[in-house]
Amino acid sequence: MYMVKAQIEIGQGTNHILNIIKAQYALRDKSEAIEKVVEIYAEEMMEPELRPDYIKKIEKIKKEKGIKVKSFADRYGLS
Repeated sequence: MYMVKAQIEIGQGTNHILNIIKAQYALRDKSEAIEKVVEIYAEEMMEPELRPDYIKKIEKIKKEKGIKVKSFADRYGLS
């Protein structure tokens, strides 16, 4: 895996949150804490159609056998 190095400036509050995340998930450094925050964001906030688990779910649904139903118009003679 190719890693990118970045020098960033963060505020004290952000630094404190990263330290909490680092401790909470037993991470080695703040880089891993930032990756964890991005991972959580991706799982919870990204559009569902962009998430790999959503694509797998759709593929599974496509393979299921459907149930045939009459249309509302056919059922009530409203053609």
